[in-house]
Amino acid sequence: MFSSTGPDMKKVRNYLLLVLLLPAVVFAESAKDPYKFLFNETWGDFPEELANAREQGKKGIMFFFEMDECPYCHYMKKNVLNQPEIQAYFREHFLLFPVDIEGDIEIVNLKGKTTTQKDFAFREHRVRATPVFMFYDLEGKRMHRHTGKTAGPDEFRLMGEYLVNGIYKDMSFVRYKRKVRKEKKK
Repeated sequence: MFSSTGPDMKKVRNYLLLVLLLPAVVFAESAKDPYKFLFNETWGDFPEELANAREQGKKGIMFFFEMDECPYCHYMKKNVLNQPEIQAYFREHFLLFPVDIEGDIEIVNLKGKTTTQKDFAFREHRVRATPVFMFYDLEGKRMHRHTGKTAGPDEFRLMGEYLVNGIYKDMSFVRYKRKVRKEKKK
């Protein structure tokens, strides 16, 4: 029998603590807050951010249009945008900025006009549902718009490769995904 205070009980208690806490530690190390580790800080001057992207050798910039009450935005932040490999890949190739579609913060749009985040989303980009990922090249020309969540990190990474490799110039993202799936089956 085990004594409730003896060395055997301490071993059992320590083992149980280790088993219960290990998943939390592993998850904490693997998931990183996208606001700290993915999105770039900005004063909201997007022509200046395009110039910064050019200077840094990026492919362009990405806007993440979101709102607080959006369950799909939360899904993306908690399951995709918090993944270190996603963060590293997208930060290597893009400057990334969140935009609150209900926000009253003043920004300078890509044409150099002062507006609010809300008007930037609704009037300029016709964002009605969130999330929306909008990618622009270094000249301020739209490369791709994706509305809604992705199936997970792999699909989001595939979207990044689709843009970085210039495939968006030749086919839609939906066709590209089908082509990749078909090639993997071979």
